[in-house]
Amino acid sequence: MDDAIWELPVRGQLPAGPDPVLVEGLRRVSSATACAKLHAQGIRRTFIEGPRPIAQGQKIAGRVRTLQFMPQREDIASGLGQEYVERHTALWAVLETIEPGDVLLVQAYGSAYTGCFGDMLVRYFKRKGGAGIVVDGRIRDLPRVSGIGLPLWTTGATPHYASQAELFPWAYDVPVAVGGALALPGDLCVADDDGAVVVPRRRAASVLEAAADHEQWERYSRARIEEGGALSDYYPLTPETRAEYERWREVKESQ
Repeated sequence: MDDAIWELPVRGQLPAGPDPVLVEGLRRVSSATACAKLHAQGIRRTFIEGPRPIAQGQKIAGRVRTLQFMPQREDIASGLGQEYVERHTALWAVLETIEPGDVLLVQAYGSAYTGCFGDMLVRYFKRKGGAGIVVDGRIRDLPRVSGIGLPLWTTGATPHYASQAELFPWAYDVPVAVGGALALPGDLCVADDDGAVVVPRRRAASVLEAAADHEQWERYSRARIEEGGALSDYYPLTPETRAEYERWREVKESQ
């Protein structure tokens, strides 16, 4: 391996796409519920800490694609040349392979000086049919990006382009650490106003099943509390109120 230089961009493996019915179901599940149900299964670090939605009311679910930034080392990669260099990196490469419904998760170490995406790249991602982007770092061209209407979670804005500071787009479709959470290509991501959550691919079906029951009994509890019910009786349900809920659900399902 003497004098060997990595050939960039590095590309990992991408599993086949998830069941569309499963993805559609997850679009009805809140990030809070997904996070709680994964925690109940022993999967504790799923919340992507840091990125916040650039607009309220955004809600997405989709297959995870990943983009990994790495520290620059000038003998291999630097930001000199701006877009003329970046067009040959993982940043451009992952955009060319985005499929409809994909959610791109970006590992950028929360950097305040790396503008991972700007106006043109976000427009292209949306045109390719991507569902949304979650960036553990910054973006630039915020006013224009906000007007595109693509659901996007980020830690803020910066005037820098992607390789102007200390990082460089290195790899895509590889495991990444995003806001303290591990994300693998082919996992699922659910994101809304509370933030973004990684749903492991093999847990998605069980999360959806558990979430359906959880959100239904929460609606029941919310209605009972609004009618004057005691919080200690209805949140969470006690054995007695759970039986009451089950009877109510049977009536609803028979109608």
